[in-house]
Amino acid sequence: ISKFLLKGRLGLAPVERPRRVLDLGTGTGIWAIEYAEENPNSEVLGTDLSPIQPDYLPPNCRFEIDDVEDDWTYSYKFDYIHGRYLLPFIKKDWNLLFKSMYDNLNSGGWVESQETIIYFQSVDGSIDGTALKRWNTLLLQGIRKLGRSATEALRCKYYLAQAGFVNLGEKKFAVPMNPWAKGRDEKAIGAMQMMNNLEGIDGLTMTVFTRALDWDPADVEKLLIDVKKDLKNRSIHAYITVIVAWGQKPA
Repeated sequence: ISKFLLKGRLGLAPVERPRRVLDLGTGTGIWAIEYAEENPNSEVLGTDLSPIQPDYLPPNCRFEIDDVEDDWTYSYKFDYIHGRYLLPFIKKDWNLLFKSMYDNLNSGGWVESQETIIYFQSVDGSIDGTALKRWNTLLLQGIRKLGRSATEALRCKYYLAQAGFVNLGEKKFAVPMNPWAKGRDEKAIGAMQMMNNLEGIDGLTMTVFTRALDWDPADVEKLLIDVKKDLKNRSIHAYITVIVAWGQKPA
């Protein structure tokens, strides 16, 4: 979805020929692999808690098991640090996180954060009174109880400034939750977002509702039946926000 929103680009920061690139919370490694393929002169390192990346990699791409919330102990600095779909799951003080990024960049290097805000809104009030709205309210409460924030990424630009970054940039996208919106591109991205929502909602909801809200798993599954119906309901004109923010370490 991010690449679709960014018109085929992997990022919006005006990075020029970075030698060393760090991808935080790389997940399956797809961003790191694609970046390495598009930039054969860059050395790309992806880090994550889980070793779920593929074995076949470009020669300039590698992965390490690492926790972004631990102290950073890299033996060299980077020219571009990228993170995607990472911040809502971070418990560490965000000021410290962005300071770690700053300290591990070369002068003139760039940092970029691409985040989805897990907060559904509707353009016409059609989400009001739905199971989706109830679920989203409870989810945000549960995430807060776990010491995290699902909406704090809206302040990315603020945290970048606080850490000392300059030449800040930010772009927000409203992403339809399913193909309800008019327009070919809007319908295409809505279909992709609907699939993402349906694929990821079970694990996230079960974790948050049982651990933070003390729900019984059977009650969670019952609620999810109605929530999934809402996610596919094109009469609910809801969307979520994707935010991309970037900044440069002064030269």
